[in-house]
Parts: sequence; structure tokens; C-alpha cells
Amino acid sequence: MIPRVTEAKYVEGYTVWVKFNDGSEGEVDLKDELWGPMFEPLRDVSKFRNFSVHPELHTIVWDNGADLSPEFLRDNLRATA
Repeated sequence: MIPRVTEAKYVEGYTVWVKFNDGSEGEVDLKDELWGPMFEPLRDVSKFRNFSVHPELHTIVWDNGADLSPEFLRDNLRATA
């Protein structure tokens, strides 16, 4: 099954809670992933926290066009209590 993000919420800092189409969910800390021209602007937390789940890409996207693959998010998922 190809992972698809169905829900996502900002937690704090550079951490996002995500839920996938297989029911798995948890947090992903993206602090160390914000490098390169597309992601460096997202080091500003006020910009980072403004993401959405794209209805066709099935992952989180930001207003500047940055996105991360759902596979990457799934591979870096930390289960939450």
C-alpha cells in the first residue's frame, strides 16, 4: 500500500503530527530536514506551521511549494502515546 497522508497538525517547533491511510499516526520532527532553497524559508516557525494536506499529492505542502514525500514522512514517524 502506498502511504498517503490523510490528516496533519502542527505540534510545536518543527514537529508535525501526521495520520496515514493505513491508520498509522505519530509525530515527525523535521528540524534537520529544513535545508536547501525550498526549505530554508521554513526555518521561520511562523511559515513552517502553515502547511496543509494536498488533496492530490496526499502529503503536507507549504505555500512556497515545498513538500515532503509521504514515504519519507512514514519512514520517520514516531509513535505517540
